[in-house]
Amino acid sequence: MALTKTTTNDKIEVMQLAKGYPVVQVRTATIISEDGTEISRTFHRHVIMPDADLSAEDADVADIAAAVFTTAVKAAYAAHLAEGE
Repeated sequence: MALTKTTTNDKIEVMQLAKGYPVVQVRTATIISEDGTEISRTFHRHVIMPDADLSAEDADVADIAAAVFTTAVKAAYAAHLAEGE
């Protein structure tokens, strides 16, 4: 009997917020398998904001976030943050 644990980004979504800027939402699946048969799957989600440090993200997530978080998006997010102060 061999148990294996695999973690993968199974969903990456760009969500346009009503506040005027997009965020990237990532769903990560953790899969436990026994002898090649999946016996458990759990999910974790996290949201990446336009001012986030992308260095800790997987390459596929960082590439999408870098494409989405343009200078205009970062400015809209900064303006939103300034309104809240």
